[in-house]
Amino acid sequence: MYHSPTYGKVDLEKLKYIVSNFMAQDKKAKYEIVVGTDSQKIKKDTYDFVSALIVHRVGFGGIYFWKREIRDKKISLKERIYQEATMSLETSENFINFFKVNGIARYNIQIHVDIGHNGETREMINEVVGMVRGSGYDVKIKPDSYGASKVADRYT
Repeated sequence: MYHSPTYGKVDLEKLKYIVSNFMAQDKKAKYEIVVGTDSQKIKKDTYDFVSALIVHRVGFGGIYFWKREIRDKKISLKERIYQEATMSLETSENFINFFKVNGIARYNIQIHVDIGHNGETREMINEVVGMVRGSGYDVKIKPDSYGASKVADRYT
């Protein structure tokens, strides 16, 4: 189940309908599909992971959806970052498979990861970026990773 500030709770069928209609409104526009995941520790050994799926009509706004997953297991920062990247990759694969029939999968999907050159995650940049690129996706890190650091972060 996904959530949207505009459409409320939506299942996959409704998500497909909304995204298809949004992209059909202007077939000549450039679209970017962005997926990002963020996580926060909510209590001892419990983490809140939120993945965001953003459909951006470049220059004309966009729509987004998010889903939450709670994990009850102690994990290190490195494991959390890898889990975030893995969840973003899974969301992207689901999006591609779900929308193939509409031709929407031809759009490049960007994975936004919540790591950057400042802070504890800087040592993981090469590993995580390599993992995402090796999976066939464009990848953005901070400060350009708004899908993770702004949209998904809003809900964690």
